[in-house]
Amino acid sequence: MKTSYKSFIISIVAMFLFMATLPQNIKAEEDVLNIEADAAILVEAETGKILYQKNIDAVLGIASMTKMMTEYLLLEAIHEGRVKWDQEYAVSEYVYQISQKRDLSNVPLRKDGKYTVRELYEAMAIYSANGATVAIAEIVGGSEANFVKMMNEKAQELGLKDYKFVNATGLNNKDLGGLHPAGSGDNEENVMSARAVATLAYHLYHEFPEILETASIPRKYFREGTDDQIKMDNWNWMLPGLIAAYEGVDGIKTGYTEFAGYCFTGTAERNGMRFITVVMNAKTNGKGTYLSRFEQTRKMLDYAFSNYTVQKLYPKGYTTKKHKTVIVKKGKEKEVAIATKQPLSLVIKRGEEKKYKPVVVIEKETLTAPVKKGQKVGYMYVKYEGTDYGYLTKEGEKAAQVDIVTKRAVEKANGFILALRAIGELFSDIWSGASNAIKGLF
Repeated sequence: MKTSYKSFIISIVAMFLFMATLPQNIKAEEDVLNIEADAAILVEAETGKILYQKNIDAVLGIASMTKMMTEYLLLEAIHEGRVKWDQEYAVSEYVYQISQKRDLSNVPLRKDGKYTVRELYEAMAIYSANGATVAIAEIVGGSEANFVKMMNEKAQELGLKDYKFVNATGLNNKDLGGLHPAGSGDNEENVMSARAVATLAYHLYHEFPEILETASIPRKYFREGTDDQIKMDNWNWMLPGLIAAYEGVDGIKTGYTEFAGYCFTGTAERNGMRFITVVMNAKTNGKGTYLSRFEQTRKMLDYAFSNYTVQKLYPKGYTTKKHKTVIVKKGKEKEVAIATKQPLSLVIKRGEEKKYKPVVVIEKETLTAPVKKGQKVGYMYVKYEGTDYGYLTKEGEKAAQVDIVTKRAVEKANGFILALRAIGELFSDIWSGASNAIKGLF
């Protein structure tokens, strides 16, 4: 009995020791890059394929990364003709007061001054100027309160989850001197998940790619050549010529508040590949510093550019054994050959070509003549036989597909041929029915 009891105790202790090691093992598997941040994500920009993730659905502070939504709504208004770049704005009392706070990122605006939309946009995108941002909110939405409503509505329209916008800038409401938008608390701040931030960046890049023309400017003078001239150094220090420069980086937005910590949504392009990254509350050896967000971003970009490549997995005209033709009714031929319309190329991890298997989906198994060459009958995508984190959006997932189309045209058969076929099918049905009846007798 004593021996059995001792063995039982040893087994229990061993089990607890084993279980105690599980969290560390799981954490090591999930965070293969050892990104020191509350949340982080790495995405292939063209399709929105998630290549790395850490805590991406946690709702956290986003600080001035908020301004990506402000940029989105402004650029949308520009494209729709509701706002023009050379349109002038007369400074409101609220914007004037916010713009004078030099402890915040700002370009001071004159109370009696007039500024173009482009000037304000550049101040926001390059220098993260908060007064200029509120001015843009007033231009697009009439008031910041109404603009915030537009921000939340647009987030829902874009399919974002886990978000809440309470102002246009990303500041904590307490920094707005009691003038924060109605309906929000005195100490509230904008929040999103890393997945939602990356999805917003994905939409911004795809729908308004010109965003990078301004986001990539390392430094510029606001109102150059005037008494109001102010040098604007881009807060994104990964841009060329700045302290944490990284080849290929051309956007998008930094952010910092005490609540959010050091944040950064970055993007970089090299060798035909573009990636989007997000880090939230980044740290270095347990301490948050201005450079922490760029150091953690560098880890993800180094990993992406070192391990991934653009690979043509299947050529144009590719056909699978199971899906070589589709049926054609009333045509000179009874079937038509099908194949991929274009090559299927993806950004994949080096050496993993064999982990991608083709999947064909035929949407039209039967066509009616006349059939055109290049007529779509379905699509093909690839299934990855590895750890798959999925895509940011369904639209992005479709970007990783190619159409299956007819390889040639099929003309409609003339009436005589169709009549002969009908007679043949009739006799075939009669013979088949009679044969089955005879078999039934026995």
